[in-house]
Amino acid sequence: MSPMSMSWWWAGAIGAARKRHDGGGGEQQPPFRSVALVVGSTGIVGTSLVDILPLPDTPGGPWKVYALSRRPPPPWSPPPPAAVTHLCVDLADAAAVAEALAPLTDITHVFYVALAAPHLAEARSREANAGMLRNVLAAVVPTCPALAHVALQTGSKHYIGPPESIGKLAVETPFSEDMPRHDYPNFYYDQEDVLFDAVVSSSSSRRAGAAAVTWSVHRPSLIFGFSPRSAMNAVCSLCVYAAICRKERRELRWPGSLGAWEGFSNASDADLVAEQQIWAAVAGAAAKNEAFNCSNGDIYKWKQLWPVLAGKFGVEWAGYEGEERRVGLTAAMAGKEAVWAEIVAEEKLVATELGEVANWWFVDALFMDKWEFIDTMNKSKEHGFLGFRNTVRSFEAWIDKMKLYRIVP
Repeated sequence: MSPMSMSWWWAGAIGAARKRHDGGGGEQQPPFRSVALVVGSTGIVGTSLVDILPLPDTPGGPWKVYALSRRPPPPWSPPPPAAVTHLCVDLADAAAVAEALAPLTDITHVFYVALAAPHLAEARSREANAGMLRNVLAAVVPTCPALAHVALQTGSKHYIGPPESIGKLAVETPFSEDMPRHDYPNFYYDQEDVLFDAVVSSSSSRRAGAAAVTWSVHRPSLIFGFSPRSAMNAVCSLCVYAAICRKERRELRWPGSLGAWEGFSNASDADLVAEQQIWAAVAGAAAKNEAFNCSNGDIYKWKQLWPVLAGKFGVEWAGYEGEERRVGLTAAMAGKEAVWAEIVAEEKLVATELGEVANWWFVDALFMDKWEFIDTMNKSKEHGFLGFRNTVRSFEAWIDKMKLYRIVP
């Protein structure tokens, strides 16, 4: 990897977001060296990709970006750079996907970070998520002669299995990429198979003279990021919980188990995940056709982050108080829609409904037991990606961004 690339990964670790918000991003001008299709562009990592790709020092650039999502950009989104074109399409509709992507024959890299709404029945998740990816790749791989790389984001569920498998599988930590698949249905396995079929087995569908397409798979842990639309954005949901506690003048109580409070875990900063995917797309042979874990490189306990959250909202807090006093957020926050509406009006926040910015069942699932989401980043580092994040600072930074964009007070 070149010294310039090395310095970029290091700079990302200490504040790429600050550079964007300080107006350091600038505007990209054609001609573009690379053309990205970001699928799931308003999601938690898609938002970071669309932020980072157009920056003037992003490797592989200047980048032109097609940002693809089911819904238009949300009202809190700043105006996109000139390099970014947004398209809306339902990925489950194969005909609509083919029609929307047909004109985009200049795509060189696909970043697939979309996720169908999580469902407890894995069969439904498998059908939806595999089908969406298949529709995108069927529309892009045969028709984009300059396509060089497809990055697929999955996650640590690759190692622990879907919710319905809890207690049925032997799970070992730390997670490493060479661990075999479990003998249990998992839509991440289906997505990998769809990817391999499209870029490895379907070379005959490529136009004459087109080079082989390479791939990478990225497996983050719990993602700390911005997009309030994400069904799995724990930071946003916790911010909303803290804001309601402040409004009602009560302490920020820990809603989870002792194991989740005391146990070690690791997290993945959304910008870091985006940076790793960009690295894999442009770094050369070392990163091609490989799967990589992607976490911050440190470990934390929720008992460390809870006072940070309370401090950001100026509320008193309480940690684990015993099973007899434990109340999950689904129950504690039931019927709080009117309270949130008052907060939005009084604090002049971006207009949102409570259900748009808080997902209580996800937080309850996260905190219900001692989940050891611990992986190893050795493979990623050995292949040349040296990015990292301080998880406490990452948590603080994403809370600050929620406040900056007036999502929470």
